[in-house]
Amino acid sequence: MAKATDVWSNLGLIFWLACLLPLGPVRAAAGLYNLSLSSDGPATIGTEVTISASLVVKDNGSLSLPADTHLYRFHWIHAPLVLTAKTEKNLTSTIHVVGNVPGDFPVTVWVTAPDCWTCKPLARSALVLPIKESLVGNLVITQNSSVSWPNSYITKKSLRFSFILHDPSDFFKSASFFYRWDFGDGTLLITDNPVAYYNYSSVGTFTVNVRVVAEWEQTKPDATKGIAQKSGDFSATLRLREALQGIQISGPTLLQTFQKLTMTLNFLGSPPLEVCWGLKPECLPVEDRECHAVLVTSTSFNVTHVFQDPGDYCFIFRAENAISRAHQYHRIQVWPSTFQPFVFAFPCATLITVLLVFIMYMTVRSATQQKDIVESPEVTGLKCCCQLCCGSLFLDSPSEYLEIVRENHGLLPPLYKPVKTYNV
Repeated sequence: MAKATDVWSNLGLIFWLACLLPLGPVRAAAGLYNLSLSSDGPATIGTEVTISASLVVKDNGSLSLPADTHLYRFHWIHAPLVLTAKTEKNLTSTIHVVGNVPGDFPVTVWVTAPDCWTCKPLARSALVLPIKESLVGNLVITQNSSVSWPNSYITKKSLRFSFILHDPSDFFKSASFFYRWDFGDGTLLITDNPVAYYNYSSVGTFTVNVRVVAEWEQTKPDATKGIAQKSGDFSATLRLREALQGIQISGPTLLQTFQKLTMTLNFLGSPPLEVCWGLKPECLPVEDRECHAVLVTSTSFNVTHVFQDPGDYCFIFRAENAISRAHQYHRIQVWPSTFQPFVFAFPCATLITVLLVFIMYMTVRSATQQKDIVESPEVTGLKCCCQLCCGSLFLDSPSEYLEIVRENHGLLPPLYKPVKTYNV
């Protein structure tokens, strides 16, 4: 009995060794290979998805894959996805699966020797396959203009909106599609074509939405026919910009040295703008090393400068946005401050005016004082005559009357006495 047991033990050992001998190189090479996975997911419920796994050597340059592909076996775990087909060729294994419920499903694959499930895998890999209830696709926006900024386009030029359905297994080849477009500015459009054209007239950021509906006829489990429907909502954001049409400059063309110059630049285009300005004796283009680069995020910009030397100068401006570029020049004539006649014009006029006013004031004041001190005889006689002739009609008070009486009676008695006359 013991001999029988030993025999069976020896046979088992021999069988185990025989199993391992052909696998020696594979086990020794474990960890030196990679599995490269690819799929055409995500997918809609009911559509077929293809997943491929390829065995490749790690990038160390010291190994090469054997020509005999029967030394390897691919093992897949894909539940609850339903397997519809599987093929293996040239160290690549491909499976076709269908999802009947929505969700994100993990798919795992590894490679071993053909007859040794318990051996350490040469390589292992996994991915997550999204299965959606709605349609799968992309909304693509194109325009016949080159714009360097992402999702940026030019206003007043036609845009092409295209919906591309993701259906690698041609599941929807017999379906009819309808598209409802919303261009984000209040414009709606319904078509049966996956391509639409639209022209935006104003700048800004817009969100384009399209609702896609697919309908097809299908046979139900009870052998009756009905209409099946799938739909999906897709959107894309785009920024509309204007081409840079030019630069408007407002500022003086004549000033003096050490006077602060301020110029305002108005850009006829959409920001952001890369502005470069330079100063030269002549209006010639500037090189990058001669440029003062500024990033402008609005449609206007101020430039200030102080000239220390007189002469003729030219400001050169260059601006560009994501669409186009513009140039502009501005000439400046700088005078020395000592040669500016208008600098002294106002102070001199002010001084002369003050002197004339002072002379007139002094003249009037002197005349008034002389009149108060000495009066002419003619004026005095006239005054006395008026007082005597007019009498008390023009007297305002008794004191004035007494003053007149005193003036009319001299201090000395008269030289003659009146002759008395008598009447009988």
